[in-house]
Amino acid sequence: MADPDKISSLARMKALATAVLVAVAVLLVLARSQGWNWIGAFAEAALIGALADWFAVVALFRHPLGLPIPHTAILPRSKARLADNLAAFIRDRFLDTGSLVARLRAAAPADRLAAWLRQPANADLLAGRLVVVFAESVDFMDDPRVRRLFLHALRRRAGSLDMADGIGRLLDAMTEHGRHQALLDEGLQRLYAWLDEPGVRQGFAGMIVDVAGREYPKVVATLGLVGINPVELGERVSAGIIAGVHGLLQEIAQDPAHPRRQAFDALVADYIGRLAEDAGFRARVDQAKRDFLAHPAVGIYLRELWEDLRAWMSRDMQRPDSRLRRQLASAAMALGASLSENTALRESFNEHLERTVESLAPELRDSLAGHIAATVKAWNDEDLVREIEVSVGRDLQFIRLNGTFVGGLIGVGLYALNHLPV
Repeated sequence: MADPDKISSLARMKALATAVLVAVAVLLVLARSQGWNWIGAFAEAALIGALADWFAVVALFRHPLGLPIPHTAILPRSKARLADNLAAFIRDRFLDTGSLVARLRAAAPADRLAAWLRQPANADLLAGRLVVVFAESVDFMDDPRVRRLFLHALRRRAGSLDMADGIGRLLDAMTEHGRHQALLDEGLQRLYAWLDEPGVRQGFAGMIVDVAGREYPKVVATLGLVGINPVELGERVSAGIIAGVHGLLQEIAQDPAHPRRQAFDALVADYIGRLAEDAGFRARVDQAKRDFLAHPAVGIYLRELWEDLRAWMSRDMQRPDSRLRRQLASAAMALGASLSENTALRESFNEHLERTVESLAPELRDSLAGHIAATVKAWNDEDLVREIEVSVGRDLQFIRLNGTFVGGLIGVGLYALNHLPV
């Protein structure tokens, strides 16, 4: 919709220019009737100039008096060519890659971004906008259709992974610098501590007594006859077994060349080799992966995990002291401080941004030019004429006024030349 103030201003200027045209026409009639030759010469030329400029101005937008005079209604008739030329002009004069990169370099975006982010109010403003984006994303993902699609895509993606190859690569990376031995050490320490727990010792003693009672009932009965408590004996045997296991664990932990460590090395190497070369073993690993993903409990777990995450994010983002917002604001300020203090980081940021603009500018400028041309071509002829006329029509009415007065002055000048004494 055109600006009402501009429409009113254009209407006033049209009325003024038309009133001046009518005035010089009346003046011409009056001058002819009264014999005012000089005034008549002015009025006649002014009327011609006013009519000529009125015709020229009207011909830009429509057919004068509705008559299909050739080369009138120029703008509607040339809309397609005008659209292409306008788009090409903007593309070549304002959006060429060199100019965009030069303007970007002169703007020093990294310095501006650093200074902006270091202001707490700006960092908090950015965090607030990001929280809004996250909230919208959470609402979008909460749609059951989207959630089903997401979980399906997740399962499909996980199903396409080569687990055997991934596990093999992981084990290979772990063995490269003996990292698997560190994992074994951690396991030994945890096993040692677990065996020291009172509940574990009592559990072992109870199992020994139960097994002895089932397998060797006569022996247990005989122990009772000679005054030996089977429970106490079980505790002693359990303590002895645990002490023996403790000793073995300590030996393995203290000896880098212990046979059990070498056996562990051989076991890992065997698994790496089978994962890489044994098709049957690889197939069993892949089948185990598919069985795991197909289990209903996995889907339930993923849905519950997403629901818990979504609920936490929703509650947090609704709080005035949102933890997520604070973290985002803190990260934004930290980024600003890093950019401000690190020259190399600023240079890297600017260089990457310039390269991005250089790579994207040609396609974007062509796309933008095409959008401008298509938009102008899609305009209704009347809308196009109205918009342009409202924008520049007031100045064109000044042309009509100037044409009237300049034409009148030229008429007086020509009349004077014709009546100079010879």
